[in-house]
Amino acid sequence: MHEQIFFYFTSDFHSQFENWPKIVAFLKEKRKLRLEYNQTCFILDNGDHLDRVHPITEALMGQGNIELLNKAQYDAVTIGNNEGITINKAELIRLYERASFKVVCANLICSVGNNPTWLKPYRIMVTPSGIRIGVIGFTAPFKPFYQPLGWDVTDPLQMMAQYLPIIKKEADIILVLSHLGIDQDQMLAEQYPDIDLLIGGHTHHLFKQGEQHNQTLMSAVGKFGHYVGEAIITWDHQKHCILDKKASAISIDHYSNDYDALKLLEKQSQRATQLLAKPVATLSQSYKSEWFSETPLITKLTEKLAQWTNADLAMLNAGILLDGLKAGIVTERDIHRICPHPINPCLVELTGQEVLEVIRAGLTNDYMNLEVKGFGFRGKVMGRLVFTGIELKVEMDNNAQIHLREVFFQGKPIELNKLYRVATADMFTFGHLSSQISRATVKTFFMPEFIRDLLRETVKELEEK
Repeated sequence: MHEQIFFYFTSDFHSQFENWPKIVAFLKEKRKLRLEYNQTCFILDNGDHLDRVHPITEALMGQGNIELLNKAQYDAVTIGNNEGITINKAELIRLYERASFKVVCANLICSVGNNPTWLKPYRIMVTPSGIRIGVIGFTAPFKPFYQPLGWDVTDPLQMMAQYLPIIKKEADIILVLSHLGIDQDQMLAEQYPDIDLLIGGHTHHLFKQGEQHNQTLMSAVGKFGHYVGEAIITWDHQKHCILDKKASAISIDHYSNDYDALKLLEKQSQRATQLLAKPVATLSQSYKSEWFSETPLITKLTEKLAQWTNADLAMLNAGILLDGLKAGIVTERDIHRICPHPINPCLVELTGQEVLEVIRAGLTNDYMNLEVKGFGFRGKVMGRLVFTGIELKVEMDNNAQIHLREVFFQGKPIELNKLYRVATADMFTFGHLSSQISRATVKTFFMPEFIRDLLRETVKELEEK
């Protein structure tokens, strides 16, 4: 006898709630269809369902996201970096306490004390006919971010080696929820051919059809909930083995909104609006924000960053503030609106020569107009780099291009071989935004504070003169 098992899955939703009612409509349709044909289906999420860029997630600290997953009858999820490192340890532990689904993450462990009861490395899901599916999850191993929050995050490949022999004894089918990115997904598939199905994410890649890698079927649904994954595994009961497996990513953009999901989101939005209406300060004047020039608001925020981190100098990009603030009452919603990024302060050690290179790169028009996607940044462009703690001497050529002539630290020319403690936003430690900062060997990340937490304190001090 042959039996088909259906898996439906989301990944990297990032609190794009406008797509959620369509996702729910799709899942309800598929669940109803499977019941009509007496078939088994499981619903899974591959992490980064929440993102504090959205006011609902910010105000409810992710609890609204869990409520949505509960109502949609998810069976199992893994933890993405947005769940793991954008809220503190106590909030993460509380996050899943009311979850009606299973949470699997094999490479995340409490560094002090016991793991919360909901956190397991893997789970065994069983179909009515007795087919056992082992589901193991992994989160991106951002060790420098997890450690200050009280978590140990370990090498997923090593943890797979540890748990795979155990799961093989307990399960007929092995499924991986991987919030690791496509490169590590391929490494898992190459090193562990016993993986039957790997659901990938984190790097927001999209496989409209499943891709076979070694013995493993890999699937991925991109970002923001425009696609929902469907995987079908056909099991041969007589031979006790998989007969066939296939996967696809299905666009849900054409679906109508599910009414119940829409009403629940409206209710959550009302709660969020009330919570974010809390006053922060009252301003007697407006403070504008301009991405390509230095304004008092970004200057004060950069000064606050230097003071708060006890740095020699500090740097922020003007594009980190999406808007200014009007005179009058400033609320928590205003702070979130103009600085929604889940970005932390950090401190790096750079030589004077490296500081000069960072400054020169930031003065170019190409750099200031660079459109940034990812790294926690939720804005549009980099904008001008703003510094405090140093004085720049620049001049402009006939093409309106700015050139750096001299840099002074405490009234003296910056020393090329001296190490300086530079405070900035953690996004500069990733990728191509600043090779000098990303290569720094000494980095300190301040967790769980965001740049907007410093903005809040900056706004409180604006009128204190």
